[in-house]
Amino acid sequence: MMNYLPWAMLAGAYLIGSIPFGLLIGKCYGIDIRKVGSCNIGATNVTRTVGKWQGKLCFFLDFLKGALPTAASIFFLFPGNAWMALGVAALTITGHMFPVFLKFKGGKGISTAAGAALVLAPYPLIVALVCWITVFKISRFVSLASIFAAAMLPVLALFFGRIGFGNEISLSRQVQLFFIIIGIVAVARHHANIKRLLEGTENRFEKKSAEDEK
Repeated sequence: MMNYLPWAMLAGAYLIGSIPFGLLIGKCYGIDIRKVGSCNIGATNVTRTVGKWQGKLCFFLDFLKGALPTAASIFFLFPGNAWMALGVAALTITGHMFPVFLKFKGGKGISTAAGAALVLAPYPLIVALVCWITVFKISRFVSLASIFAAAMLPVLALFFGRIGFGNEISLSRQVQLFFIIIGIVAVARHHANIKRLLEGTENRFEKKSAEDEK
């Protein structure tokens, strides 16, 4: 039975990643977020088209999709097995980006990747989050903040690895390589946003006034 556990865990990670929380939240309000706004199933589009707290809920649930399976792998089912943890993390992110339930058309994977990264290497992820907040506050571009944070994550992982600050898995070469791949994929998934940023047509995430919230 135990021989099947790794395969079951990997398959389960992909299926969990495939759960389209953004779409489900939108459906609760009679909105198909695949047809409004940016047509993306992620938290940013949910915030813009459904509501602020609904967007936060979407982010939290997508974040948990990455964090919980990865944590279960590292701390309970396959303790200390970096390769298994990375496989689980990769498949949850893949599930979000290419969900089987939505004909493989999903989100960009930033929230889910952040959840997995928090478990794999918390210190680089926390600093990358600070980078995200800083860039977003200055620019009001969610896409630019996400691209910058994703690009900084492997740099930060290498930095913390060089100074030896972290646990055995977070300092491993496997995790550092994984973050490099994640950074490349994240930037690639934002290619349309990058084009709009360069053209000056990307939408800023502006604060809503009290009147708009009514």
